[in-house]
Amino acid sequence: MVVDERIVKFIKKHHVLTLATLEPGSEQPYVANCFYAYDSERNLFVFTSDLATRHGSEMDKNPNVALSIVRETRIVGAIEGLQITGQAMRGDDKAKIRYIKRFPYAAVAPLSLWMVSPKMMKLTDNKLGFGKKLIWQSEE
Repeated sequence: MVVDERIVKFIKKHHVLTLATLEPGSEQPYVANCFYAYDSERNLFVFTSDLATRHGSEMDKNPNVALSIVRETRIVGAIEGLQITGQAMRGDDKAKIRYIKRFPYAAVAPLSLWMVSPKMMKLTDNKLGFGKKLIWQSEE
């Protein structure tokens, strides 16, 4: 299923996501904020995180993650936010190219890249109507 262009446009307008992870067997999720690049051709979110971090370690053990991207506003009619569930995996060469293209300064840093393949995305966009939601679901 093709991702609705309005969802893609929202994703490309922003550059920070909130990542939620969970250690297997734990009842306490953890969140971290990450700069991201979006690979629209492969529908992947690309970000960097070292295995030494809590969220990196948890993704390595449990690839089921949730992401959130939000526009900060106090204007009710301008509220926009995207919630995503998906699978995390280690980044590849295409992900590295995409990430460095978005954040050129990262070219000089050692990168431990991750990709999230979305299974579901839900965009709330009050500009389309109060509480209006656009939902994309993976066909897998």
